[in-house]
Amino acid sequence: MMPLVLVVFSCLLFALSKQGYVLEILLERETWVKQVAGSYSIINMGEENVKQPLLERKKYYENCPGCKVDQAKELSEGQGVPFRNLFIIWMLVLYTALPIASLFPFLYFMVRDFNIAETEADISYYAGYVGSAFMLGRCLTSVLWGMVADRYGRKPVIVIGVVVIVIFNTLFGFSTSFWMAVITRFCLGSLNGMLGPVKAYATEIFREEHHAIGLSTVSAAWGTGLIIGPALGGYLAQPVEKYPNVFPKDSFWDKFPYCLPNLIISALAFIVIICCFWIPETLHNHSSSSESIDDVEAIENGNSGADKEMIIQKKENLLLNWPLMSSIIIYCAFSLHDIAYQEVFSLWAVSPRKLGGLSFSTNDVGNVLSITGVALIIYQLLVYPSVERACGPVGIGRITGMLSIPLLQSYPFIALLSGVAVYVVVVIASILKNILSTTIITGLFLLQNRAVEQHQRGAANGIAMTAMSLFKAIGPAAGGAVLTWSQKRMDASFLPGTHMVFFVLNIVEVVGILMMFKPFFAEKKKTPSDQLH
Repeated sequence: MMPLVLVVFSCLLFALSKQGYVLEILLERETWVKQVAGSYSIINMGEENVKQPLLERKKYYENCPGCKVDQAKELSEGQGVPFRNLFIIWMLVLYTALPIASLFPFLYFMVRDFNIAETEADISYYAGYVGSAFMLGRCLTSVLWGMVADRYGRKPVIVIGVVVIVIFNTLFGFSTSFWMAVITRFCLGSLNGMLGPVKAYATEIFREEHHAIGLSTVSAAWGTGLIIGPALGGYLAQPVEKYPNVFPKDSFWDKFPYCLPNLIISALAFIVIICCFWIPETLHNHSSSSESIDDVEAIENGNSGADKEMIIQKKENLLLNWPLMSSIIIYCAFSLHDIAYQEVFSLWAVSPRKLGGLSFSTNDVGNVLSITGVALIIYQLLVYPSVERACGPVGIGRITGMLSIPLLQSYPFIALLSGVAVYVVVVIASILKNILSTTIITGLFLLQNRAVEQHQRGAANGIAMTAMSLFKAIGPAAGGAVLTWSQKRMDASFLPGTHMVFFVLNIVEVVGILMMFKPFFAEKKKTPSDQLH
């Protein structure tokens, strides 16, 4: 059912987009077109004629923060990777991911203590609402926050997002009722819109040759948060029961047994708020009227500084930008696959052997995910940038997607192993699967940012976040339901037991891979602003 819905949705948008792009170009002077057309000449080089712009010197505006960043990037040519900026991106994304993942180890017990469930079987039902409240909130407001980032800058949205984490993540830890937990999680998702702008920021703060490592840092930090978060939640929740010598009974920590991990995350996020005041803004804020006057005067005077501003910002309908929309739809397909895989993997690993599982304990699963996270960080920071430069985001995405299919279908056979062998093999399989998935997602980040001009990247990432959040809200429930159904048909003649759930996951993967080929997928190599800034 999931692949069918995805295919229908994709075909509909594909058909709509092919009706054409809506471009509204505003010109200050009628003679501008003639001036621009005349600014290029044919230069004879030997026996070949090569078309080359005569105007090449870049132009910067004195009070524009975006121009200051561009000028700093130009001056830093040949100085290597700016690790300070990498650290900023890392911390922002990490503290966005931690509140999302930290609650899952204790959510079941938290809902149980609310005494809202009539039976023990109903606890998971109510826990699902708490877990999905965050994604629902993010789905509703991601586009709005992207538009705010394009209008007022990336930095204000980032600062507001971290402040929201401090406030509502703390309140969630002090929840005393089911509805308080749902509302605080919803507010945490809807009022924190910084993940989309951070992805745009990760490309704008770096020189072009460092875009890949910037976005791979986003993915690596996100993966790290999804590993550290559950560890914090698992080890620090209910401290009175786990560490009675440090946290006495009938104390503050006994009254609020789930606040400690949230307080730790919020305290660290508060430090990030302070650091945010020193991060540079990357959005250009010089007015179009001043650009027009300067450009015409520069052309009339023969000043080469106008070349940078020759291309006027276009008010383009993002929904009709097919290079953008095709990459977002593909992103949704792989996001659905990845979130469903994460849900299925954890449940499959702890399932008993008689149901095709590995009979792992929660500690075993945590160890596997921790090792996977370390390997993923190393790959993202040291290997992925070189791979992306060699193959490109599209080529490497297709290759890794195809490699993922046989790997995933081999998972049921891992359950036939025993002892140390099963542990070693599942660690290797988990590392490979997450590396392949992250390679695809990071490449799609690059494609989305290349598909639009800088002044629309916040909104574009907002659309991507909205669509992705919707699919990620579906994935866990769908993955768990398919796994349950698979384990009820252990004696089936066709794809018995867990073979079926991994087969269904592969169908979603295949749909995503097929969409990465023409005519569905369209790639925009560079935007004009990328070429000129």
